[in-house]
Amino acid sequence: MAAVLREIELFVAAYEAQSFTGAARRENLTQSGVSQRIRKIETRLGVDLFVREPGVVKPTPAGHAYYRHCLDVLKTHAGAELAMRRFAGSVPDELVVGLMPTMTRATLAPALDEFIRAHPNVALQVIEGYSGELTERVRTGELAFAIVPAVADSRGIRGSHFATSPELLVSANASRLPHLAPMRLAELGPLKIVVPTARNARRQRIETYLTCNDIAVQARLEIDTMFGTLDFVARSDWVAILPGIMMVPDLPGNGLRINTLLDPALSLDLILIEPARRPLPPAAEALLAALRRSVKKMLTQLRSKLQRSR
Repeated sequence: MAAVLREIELFVAAYEAQSFTGAARRENLTQSGVSQRIRKIETRLGVDLFVREPGVVKPTPAGHAYYRHCLDVLKTHAGAELAMRRFAGSVPDELVVGLMPTMTRATLAPALDEFIRAHPNVALQVIEGYSGELTERVRTGELAFAIVPAVADSRGIRGSHFATSPELLVSANASRLPHLAPMRLAELGPLKIVVPTARNARRQRIETYLTCNDIAVQARLEIDTMFGTLDFVARSDWVAILPGIMMVPDLPGNGLRINTLLDPALSLDLILIEPARRPLPPAAEALLAALRRSVKKMLTQLRSKLQRSR
């Protein structure tokens, strides 16, 4: 049984990496070793699971079908082992998760405080990153879960909606825009706007919003760090479109001007992603519950403040 499970793990790794070399790296084997094991599975099943091409392998229709069944097997096996560890009192006490910067600025600290108080013996590691990097680390099983703005490639990933945040216009106090007031960007004249780089999932949504609403742009500056963006905007005449959920600390208007986007509004969906081949461990479920409560509280504060300002 252990040998069969190992074969399934190797097939799943090759399917998700679409490369025997990538699967070998993920599973700490040689490329030839992975290739031989996959060929052994195909011989036993009597069907080709991959089409081999230089530098890449593409699943056949049979490979796609086999992958779905393999995920069910691995998830069931992982769930059974987790249930037995609970009986034995040896549930894993290590947890590694990934969060985008939108989640780490304002919502993470309250959730961590709640989680650590309830689970002091869990060794928790929180990794900040952008969607592409976090998605890949969830796919390989390095992260128990991640929260990202979008998932471009769902291989090996199980995704679900986590929360929705409005996007806001952020500028320096020197901009003299009426704090918290609704704004039509098309009426503000050519913008000097800070945007994420192309590898950030939010970039295309922002560009589409600018184009579809005839918003003139004088200049773009690409910065892929939220804290760098905030500091630069606060010191300059540049603006940025940023998720409202991370701007709650700035609602008093002490250092930045915040404005809602009008006609139309723009929002950001946050997506929870998990490895498709295993269930969430109890510690991950507890941390997610704390994060949900923190996000709900932040969004409630944000909406209340914005409504009172109208």
